[in-house]
Amino acid sequence: MIKGILFDIGGVLHVGNIPIEGAKETLKKIKKHFKVRFLTNTTRKTPKMVLDNLLNMGFEVEESELFTALQATKEYIKKENASAYCILTDAAKEYFKELESSCPNFVVVGDAYTNFTYENLNKAFRYLLDGAKLIAAAKNRYFKDKDNKLSLDAGGFIVALEYAAQCKAKIIGKPSREFFLMAVKSMQLKPNEVLMVGDDIESDILGAKQAGLKAALVQTGKFSKSDLEKGIKPDFIIEDINELLKII
Repeated sequence: MIKGILFDIGGVLHVGNIPIEGAKETLKKIKKHFKVRFLTNTTRKTPKMVLDNLLNMGFEVEESELFTALQATKEYIKKENASAYCILTDAAKEYFKELESSCPNFVVVGDAYTNFTYENLNKAFRYLLDGAKLIAAAKNRYFKDKDNKLSLDAGGFIVALEYAAQCKAKIIGKPSREFFLMAVKSMQLKPNEVLMVGDDIESDILGAKQAGLKAALVQTGKFSKSDLEKGIKPDFIIEDINELLKII
């Protein structure tokens, strides 16, 4: 039944800048028989930076196969013919430069790394009080960093703004149902014909299943055994991307 596969990137294809052993070869085999797309909630980097990083590591990925939370957020704001104030990294802010305004319709928050300052958060808070709506490009709790340890992602900062401004953020990236279905539609497939492969039990696995996809959880990246105690049941639990060949 599986005709297409969606891959999370960080934690599935690589950790930090180190590819999962065998991942590049496995991906080549899979692409011979299945349509593929690459979904990422990475918001520190622009889509071009994400693509270039994958190509530099030796992965065969086409620009049209890549779906990033930042890309989807930018498209959403453009469709709304709106403007934004962004709490993002310098590179990501440059990506949104044409949409920024001193009277924004939206406050956009992603993983801003060292740009998560009181000044920036308070400015966002005041815009929200003035009527701007909050957008979470992605709302992940944490990610596996280059030193192989977990690091804070944007989720906690988004929740702080939700609490202070008494509002609810619109989530654009995973686990948004619309984000998954956008990728599925691009392959001209139905949700039940597509498998999501990820290392995040909530954003990847739960999000995919709620969108009608099948889901495989890899035990690499941010995976923890405690994830299996959250009541979320993947269709498959595999050691890493290479074991995917056994089930498809």
